[in-house]
This record gives sequence, C-alpha cells and structure tokens, in this order.
Amino acid sequence: MTREAVLFDLFDTLVLFDRSRLPEVHANGKTMRSTAGHLHEAFRPFVPGLELDDFVSSLFWSWQEAERIRGETHREVAAQERFGMMFGRLGLDRATLPREALEVLLSTHKRELSRAIVFPEHHRELLRELRRSHRLAVVSNFDYTPTARLVLEREGVADLFDTVIVSDEVGWRKPKAVIFELALRRLGVGPEQALMVGDRADIDVAGAQAVGMAAAWINRAADPLPEGLAAPEFEIRDLSELSAILKT
Repeated sequence: MTREAVLFDLFDTLVLFDRSRLPEVHANGKTMRSTAGHLHEAFRPFVPGLELDDFVSSLFWSWQEAERIRGETHREVAAQERFGMMFGRLGLDRATLPREALEVLLSTHKRELSRAIVFPEHHRELLRELRRSHRLAVVSNFDYTPTARLVLEREGVADLFDTVIVSDEVGWRKPKAVIFELALRRLGVGPEQALMVGDRADIDVAGAQAVGMAAAWINRAADPLPEGLAAPEFEIRDLSELSAILKT
C-alpha cells in the first residue's frame, strides 16, 4: 500500500540526546550533568537564600512525580505544572512569586536542554527526500513545546513538517489514541495511509497500531521486543532505512 504520510517521534528518533553536553552540577554530595545548577542560579534572585541542595532535591522530586503521573495515566504534566510542583515542595506559593520567576525557569531549561540535543545530518537529508512525496508530522511526548520547536527551527527542518504535535499542547501522551488521531486529522489522511516511526515499542508502535497505523520501530541497539507487545510492521536500526520501506 502506498503511504501518503509519515509521523515521526522527536526525541531519540529524529534527534538524539547527548547528556555529556549538559552542564555539571554538584549537589547533595553528588556530581551530575543536569540543567539544575543553571536553574538554581536563574531562580535564586526571586528567593534569596535558597540553597542549591534544597533546590535540586525539590526539582528532582518534581521530575520523579511528573514521571509517576505520566506512567500511571498518560496525562502530560507540562513544564509549567512541574515547576509549580517544585514550588510547593519548597514551601513557596506560586501565586506570590513574580510571573518572571516561572518564565526564567522555562527559558533557562529550554536553553540548556536544547544544547544537549543533536540532529544527525543524514536525518535532514532524509526529511528533505521524504517531503517531496509525503506529508510529514512530528508527534512527540514532551512537556514544553517551545523547546521542541526551537530544535526543529535551529536545524532548519521545521518547515518540512505539515504539523508538529507535542503532548503538552494536547494534554495527553502517546500511546493515548487522541494524540495520533489529532495528527492524522491535521494531515488529512486515514490511519491506513500513514506510517509511525519511533524508538519506543510500547509507546510509538503500540499506540500507532491501536489506531490502525503501521509502525516502524527504530531499534538502534537491537533490543528484544518487550513482552506482550505486537511486533511492529517494520524494525530498523537507522532512519536511512525508511526510504526503501516507503517504496514498497
């Protein structure tokens, strides 16, 4: 069957995350690579006397709590909500903080995180090739859309996509059907006309299959398929293999 559209996951599919590019921070007796140190530096003027260790502990707790909620419900916990959880953990009332306090955290995290995101050159070439014959979409689980859009714009590929859908704008994460169905509506195609490409068999593949789409699992490490999941229609090691798949 000729497929008219290709939907891509973003992180660890189109772009890769290089943790070594994150700044180092030493807190609570540990040295780690994280945006936490820069976030503390940016936030401290709003809460004088806030110690780094306390800030990092509350920040990491908010990340873990957000992941728990996402895992249990597939509801997205947007970055704004997650930082609000951190404020509560620190005993701060978000309503009494200056509006700029949240804005500076969001912009700092976006800046530092985007520096650790790598876009392989051959991915750009592939997208340009596919764009000639297919409608393209990004469907990403991420808690702050501006970071995702910044990366696509920085790499000069934002205009290649007909639509970019990020879970914090939808309110739900893959594998929820709603996020895939929204992408299909925006692309103007049925599920049988589209292919989903992603690195998570449990999220990208299973979610796409549940709405009637075929899926290509990018399995760079040749990991075994998680137990209980249906096999993807295609399994690839690199995105360059997509061209041949889409010609069949």
